[in-house]
Amino acid sequence: MTTAHHSSTHAHHGPTDLFQGLARLLPGVLLSAGVGAVAYGLQIIETNLFGHPWVEGLVIAILMGAGLRLFWTPSSVWAPGVQFSAKTLLEVAVALLGATVSGAAVMALGPILLLAIVGVVVLAIVGGYALGRAFGLPPAMALLVACGNAICGNSAIAAVAPVIEAEGEDVAAAIGFTAVLGIAVVLLVPVVGALAGFDATKVGVLAGLTVYAVPQVLAAAAPAGLLAVQTGAIVKLVRVLMLGPVCLVLGLMRSGKVEGAKRPKLHHMAPWFIIVFLILMGLRSTGLIPEVVLPPLQAGVTAMTLIAMAALGLMVDPRAVVRAGPRVAAVAALSALLIGALALATIVLILPA
Repeated sequence: MTTAHHSSTHAHHGPTDLFQGLARLLPGVLLSAGVGAVAYGLQIIETNLFGHPWVEGLVIAILMGAGLRLFWTPSSVWAPGVQFSAKTLLEVAVALLGATVSGAAVMALGPILLLAIVGVVVLAIVGGYALGRAFGLPPAMALLVACGNAICGNSAIAAVAPVIEAEGEDVAAAIGFTAVLGIAVVLLVPVVGALAGFDATKVGVLAGLTVYAVPQVLAAAAPAGLLAVQTGAIVKLVRVLMLGPVCLVLGLMRSGKVEGAKRPKLHHMAPWFIIVFLILMGLRSTGLIPEVVLPPLQAGVTAMTLIAMAALGLMVDPRAVVRAGPRVAAVAALSALLIGALALATIVLILPA
């Protein structure tokens, strides 16, 4: 009886499952795309009125999504598609961005800037951890906030958590807060860049050094143009590639104290979209990706980023911030200011005026 039942359940897999999966995602994706489309429409209106958009469509999309979320929490009908848009669509956009960046552009950053990025990450982790401990956070929590802030937000927290064996609620609080703070950083980067009179390269370096999530660098640097986005992506990549060595060092320090400490998993150290980004960047550098595919590719990346930003806004949970508590909030905010100060110092000292 069980075997017959078993084989019949297997028969149902295939196209129907795929359609059901897509049907589950559709409402949330359409909602995110709708918010994104309205945001883009507002950007076009701004451009027609003022000659250029004062507030980018990507930023409007985040703010509209977050505004909507204040009054309405998406039910289980919308949630899967919203989550898919905020995470998977963004990761696909980042992966494809690799095709627009050449190895020459990475080398153009120069060895001094590459070393400076490494220095900023190390100082931000040490400083962030010290701040956390000064505010009385437990060591694991202080380390999670410091690494999330210094490297790449949620993915760094997710990667470091098993290495230092952090508690589930610590991880949730750190992620909840960095999600909100991360969006604040995305909104601030173009403002700071404009006030400081930075060119596209400097805005890119600022975005790459301060913004948490790789995909959000696209949103932060976009107002300054494609060069800023590409520079931001490269700087951010160097930061993300620090995750491997950091996890390794923390793992070794941990295993020195605890027998049988967990080894970091490879996919935590290098997420799939970073690997695809690097492969496409390699293909672009060797001339295997024809120039003709780049404009439609960039348009696709922009559209996906816009939908994802709307979804990110829809996922901001105001209650998570309250739950994280004032101490975590203070440490995360001060850590963000610290990395901002380090980034500005790097730009002023290393990049030519």
